[in-house]
Amino acid sequence: MNELLQSLIRGAGLGGMYATIAVGFVIIFRATGVLNFAQPVFMIFGTLFSYYLVDSAGLPFPLAAVAAVAAVAAIATATERIAMRPMVGRPAFSATLVTVGLFAAGIVLVHKLFGAKVITSGDPWGLSNFCLGGHRPADSVVAACVDGVTVNYTDLFKVITALGVIAALVLWLERSRYGLAMRAAAMDQETAMAQGIDVGRVFSLSWALAGALAAVGGILLGTAPGGVEAAAVLIALKALPAIIIGGLDSITGALAGAMIVGLAEALTKTYQPDIAPWLGANFDVVMPYVLMFAVLLIRPHGLFGAKEVQRV
Repeated sequence: MNELLQSLIRGAGLGGMYATIAVGFVIIFRATGVLNFAQPVFMIFGTLFSYYLVDSAGLPFPLAAVAAVAAVAAIATATERIAMRPMVGRPAFSATLVTVGLFAAGIVLVHKLFGAKVITSGDPWGLSNFCLGGHRPADSVVAACVDGVTVNYTDLFKVITALGVIAALVLWLERSRYGLAMRAAAMDQETAMAQGIDVGRVFSLSWALAGALAAVGGILLGTAPGGVEAAAVLIALKALPAIIIGGLDSITGALAGAMIVGLAEALTKTYQPDIAPWLGANFDVVMPYVLMFAVLLIRPHGLFGAKEVQRV
């Protein structure tokens, strides 16, 4: 039971991190109809900026995190203006291919910036972990938790941060003028323009929000034990199964899908080597995509996605 609880807590932490990236995918897709494959690059930029601001500039972690989010949001806005704005009016598939090119170029840049380094923001909360339902000899954070579950504070903060950020975003989208404009543009761009909405500004805003959310995910990734290397940019691709499971146009679905993916990954990592060793090592990396295919077979629009009805 303790092993199960520990896996669930770890999976919820992973799900929280994936959720911040997945919601960014959904925001851009809803506003522009484009699936933005550049999100993983924005995520790893969040990791890099927060690390350098703490390690080199000596800023406190909270201030470094805010600055990193703002910097990545600015980069995402510039990317939309330079690379994506000329694609307005073109087929969504063509624009999506541009984001694939941005992803490829971003991977090269990230490997140049990282080199062979492994970076980490360490334990910014200075709390490490605690023992739930048990005890430790001499109250040590290193010794094993006896008759209980070891809970990493980073996992809790991932969940709390993801839920807080996404809840604030949903509230803002529902209550603010800009949120209303984004929803109007997502429903019908031509009608929104006829009503005086600056659709170009809506596109820039959607990219800025998606970049900021990806940066939050990257900052949370940077607090992981063991550090982060350049290949971690591929971790963000696990947000794709999350949004497909939840529904491409649903923020609620993105959150639910991310949690499903995180929990499935953690449980597979814990139990698969004993239950199904014939599946090979690291099958937990594949499990999100297995779930994605299973959901697509049953619900092609995802668990919370809206079905399109075309009249002919």
